[in-house]
Order: sequence, then structure tokens, then C-alpha cells
Amino acid sequence: MALLQGSCVYRLVIPVTAFGLGTWQVQRRKWKLNLIAELESRVLAEPVPLPTDPVELKNLEYRPVKVRGCFDHSKELYMMPRTMVDPAREAREAGRISSSAETGAYVVTPFHCADLGITILVNRGFVPRKKVNPETRQKGQIEREVDLVGTVRLTETRKPFVPKNNPERNHWHYRDLEAMARITGAEPIFIDADFKSTVPGGPIGGQTRVTLRNEHLQYIITWYGLSAATSYLWIKKFVCGTPGV
Repeated sequence: MALLQGSCVYRLVIPVTAFGLGTWQVQRRKWKLNLIAELESRVLAEPVPLPTDPVELKNLEYRPVKVRGCFDHSKELYMMPRTMVDPAREAREAGRISSSAETGAYVVTPFHCADLGITILVNRGFVPRKKVNPETRQKGQIEREVDLVGTVRLTETRKPFVPKNNPERNHWHYRDLEAMARITGAEPIFIDADFKSTVPGGPIGGQTRVTLRNEHLQYIITWYGLSAATSYLWIKKFVCGTPGV
């Protein structure tokens, strides 16, 4: 009898634990949806003057800011390989194993802010691989002072399986702002220029990709499904007394 009771309690652990994990995923999904909504509203907000306080900047990722100044094209950095942000193409190719997107690079250029007296890093946008060499796109190398609107981006840590940055070859796989700042002499402040910054022959702006993984619904279904299935088996064996379960 004691053995049967022990088995009864032991087998109840699985459905109870699965139910708890499913409930936890419900809360996580709610949090993630709120975060996505917050980021979307932040991206669409009116641009504000770029602050230089690191603490303030840390709270402004994905927020549009405005600056005025000049580019220093002699110190371009290249984040590669990259594909161009194209929502229409991405929607057409959703679910496909392969993509028709052309690979290339993001051109990151030091930008001296005339009003702030500092130099920051600006992702001017995407160029195809054949246009990475600046000699092939001289028409797009803006020399005059310009007004820019861009989205604040923070530094990144290298994710598993992402190659290390190679400053010697000027190949950057992720945003290491401290390293980029050392190479260029700029401040570790980084913005993605918006699409309106695009000029003929230059990089295509607007390359901010706002994505957050939201797979919580799948986890909810999995955990609640497991809880329901194991609860059914537990009831069948210990309540209904069905043998062989």
C-alpha cells in the first residue's frame, strides 16, 4: 500500500511541474508582448537631440535621435556579411529554407557632430559586396555637413557560433562599440541612419532590424499539453484503477 502511495505521488510530479512551467510561460509571453509593443512605439517616436550621457543612452536603444555634422570616410568600418533589411521580401520568403537576398556589408562611418563637439559611429546602411570598396561608390561619399536622423544602438556581446571580429581585415561580425571606438577615435556611441539619409550611389539606410524571439506560445502549448496528457494517465491509473497504465 505504501509503495502504491509513493508511486502515486511520484507520478503526480510530472503533470504538476508541467502545469507550473506552462503557467510561467504565460507570464513570460505577456512580458514579451509588452516589451515588443514598447520597442515598436519607441522606434516610431519623434527624434530627440542625441544625448552624450552613457546612462541616458543606455535607456534609449531603438529611439530615434538627430545629429548634425560631417562624415570621415577615411575610417569606414564594415559589418559583414549582412543582407539588406527588406520587410516585403522577408514576408514573401517567410518559411523558406533559402533566401534570394544579396549579401554585402553595413558601412559604419565616424561622424563628427558639429553641435556636440564629439565623433560618433553611424551605420550609413547596406551596400552589396561589389560596392564595399569605397572607390566603387565615390558619388555617395557625402563631404558636406548634413542633418541625420538615426536609431540608437547599444554594444553587442558575441553570440555562440558568431565569428570573432577581425579589426585587421576590417571585418566586424557584431557591434563591439569599445573596439570600434578605439580603431576610429570615436566615442562608443552608435546610431543606424534612417532610410531618408540614403543618397544616390551611397549605402541604403534604414537598416535597423527590431526583432525579439517570441516562442512562448509554443512552449505554453507544449507544457500544458504534457500536463494534460500525464494528468489523464495518472487519473486513469490511480483514480479509475485501470491496470497496465
